[in-house]
Amino acid sequence: MKAVVIEQSSAGGSLVYRDVPDPLVGPDDLLVAVKACALNRADLLQRIGNYPQPGPKPEFEIPGLEYAGEVLETGSRVESFVPGDRVMGLLPGGGYAELVSVPQALAIKVPDSLSWQEAGGTPEVFITAHDALLQCNLQAGERVLVHAVGSGIGVASIQIAKTMGASQLIGTAGSSEKLQRASELGLDVGVNYQEKDFADAVLEATEGKGVDVVVDVVGAAYWERNLRALTTQGRLVEVGLMGGAIAKKASLGPLLMKRLQVRGTTLRARPLEQKAQATRAFEKSVLPHIASGKIKVVLDSVYPLQEANTAQAHMEANANFGKIVLEP
Repeated sequence: MKAVVIEQSSAGGSLVYRDVPDPLVGPDDLLVAVKACALNRADLLQRIGNYPQPGPKPEFEIPGLEYAGEVLETGSRVESFVPGDRVMGLLPGGGYAELVSVPQALAIKVPDSLSWQEAGGTPEVFITAHDALLQCNLQAGERVLVHAVGSGIGVASIQIAKTMGASQLIGTAGSSEKLQRASELGLDVGVNYQEKDFADAVLEATEGKGVDVVVDVVGAAYWERNLRALTTQGRLVEVGLMGGAIAKKASLGPLLMKRLQVRGTTLRARPLEQKAQATRAFEKSVLPHIASGKIKVVLDSVYPLQEANTAQAHMEANANFGKIVLEP
C-alpha cells in the first residue's frame, strides 16, 4: 500500500510518500480501506521526534491518529462489523495510509449523513473534547473558556459544551475572522489574544466571577492567566502544550485560595480499554448530535495524501479553522 512515512535526519523529520507493507489483521481487528484521515497537532510533534507512537518503534513510522473508511476484511472474532461497513475511529498512529488495521473495540459506524471527509475529521478531536469536558464534570449552567477556538479541539469543545448546557461560552483566537466563525457555532464571547489579555476579558464578561471550566491547548504560556480566569472551585483541563510544557514562574497560590482542580489528558497513550470507553461515551452522547447536524464537523481544507507536507505546513501556520483532511 501507499503511505506517508516519517524519515528522520539531522535536519529533523520529513514526510515521504512511499510503498510500505499492508498492515496485519488480528482476530479482533478490522482491515479498513481509508477514505479520509485528518491532521492533528500531535502529528507535527511526531514528525520532529517529540511524540513517538506508543509501543515498540515500528519499521515504518506513519503518522495519523484517526481515520474513516470501508471495512474490507474482519478478524475471526469480530461480530459487530462486516465488509462494506462505513467506519471511523481512533488510531495510535498509521492513519496517513491507504489501509489501516484497527481493533473492533475502537471502531464506530459512520452515520449516513456524514461524508467521508467529515467522518475522517471527527474521531480524535470530538472524542478528546468530550472526554475532557466529562473529566471536568461540566454541569448545565456553568461558564466555559475554550482556547484556540479555530482548532479542531476548539470547534468540538464549543459545540459539545453547548449541548451539555453551558450557560456562557468564551473563546480565544488570533483573528477576528476565526472568532466570527466560532460565534456561528455557539460562541458567546470572542477574545482576540493579539489585542487583549484573555483573563481580563473573561472577568469583564462574567462580571468578575470567572469561568467554571477552562479547556486549554496552549499550556505553560497561559498557566497564570488560566488560573486568574477561573472562579472558585473552577477546573482546568490541559489538552495540549502548544505554548510550552514548563511554566517557569508558576504561582500555586490561586490553586489553594480558589480550591481549583487541574487535569491533564491525552488519548494516545491510554490502554485500549480506556480508549474504548471514551469511544463508546462519544458514540452515545455526541454522535447523535453530529448525525442530526446539531453539531457540525467543520472542514478547513482537503489535500491528497501525497501532499501531506503541504497540509502540515498549513497547520503549522495556524491558518486553519476546523479540520485539515487528507484523502488517499
